[in-house]
Amino acid sequence: MTSQEPGQLLKCDGLGRVERWRVDGRDVVARIACGGAVPGSGWLARRLMTRERRALERLARLDGVPQLIELSPGSERAVRKATLVRAWVDGAPLSQAAALPTDFFDELDALVARMHAAGVCHNDLHKEQNVLVQPDGRPALVDFQLASRHGRHSWLFRSRVRDDLRHVQKHRKRYLKPGRGPGHLAEERLDELRRGAGHGLRRTPLAFLWRRLGKPVYVFVTRRVLRTRDGEERRPSSGPWPTWLPPVGAAAEGLADGEVELMKSDRGAELPLAEAVLQPQPPAADRRTPGGPGGPPGRPEIASTPPEPKVPRE
Repeated sequence: MTSQEPGQLLKCDGLGRVERWRVDGRDVVARIACGGAVPGSGWLARRLMTRERRALERLARLDGVPQLIELSPGSERAVRKATLVRAWVDGAPLSQAAALPTDFFDELDALVARMHAAGVCHNDLHKEQNVLVQPDGRPALVDFQLASRHGRHSWLFRSRVRDDLRHVQKHRKRYLKPGRGPGHLAEERLDELRRGAGHGLRRTPLAFLWRRLGKPVYVFVTRRVLRTRDGEERRPSSGPWPTWLPPVGAAAEGLADGEVELMKSDRGAELPLAEAVLQPQPPAADRRTPGGPGGPPGRPEIASTPPEPKVPRE
């Protein structure tokens, strides 16, 4: 029998709800594609949920990507059709992380490369909240509603790969801008850190058309019609910017003890890694509308965790 506990609402908009549930002692995230008051919003929500489900199915067992969890066989057919359940990923959004390893963006490039090797493109990596910093300092990716699956050699796949890498490079350059990067490193090393897999990539023709023609329509529908406005959350240019910690990936091998000590003292980074990464930042203004139209077509035989004082947002 599946245990049930009260749920915690993480997000509610014109496409449905995202809740944190508790299933047999473990945390999960449930996306309920119930739509809202706008005609057709339920159909659109289910289409986006299907894209996410298919992407996560192809990325099964890839570290840094949430794993799908199947609903109970006894759940109603309508519930299974309109609900996606995935594993909870502990961490802080990039825009709220208090500390980052110096090789965080190298690790992020490697994770994105593994995703592309499976024939999946995220297509929404320009949003900082879709990149999580896990307690061990490694990156994770969430929100695959716009993700696409491809044959490995198609033109569309290559174009979207470039756009994913270009968006990661934009985050890299912004966080490693002079005055924001690790202060103990030489400028030559900082220049190396600023050059990732997406360095030098220009906007593709597909991205250009989307920016000029598709995005205005998308923004109108999501913000004016569906009343969702939380998609562009990013760290303010005024900061606060994260503290830099020792690397966690391949760059950590062979690191001199003296350099580790320098990094630990850099801007007061004396906390353990997990505590430093998840240390809360001053909260940004929450633009979400509490409550929301519509509701789930029915609760499956799984339920969610009770509300907690403060949890990292995904």
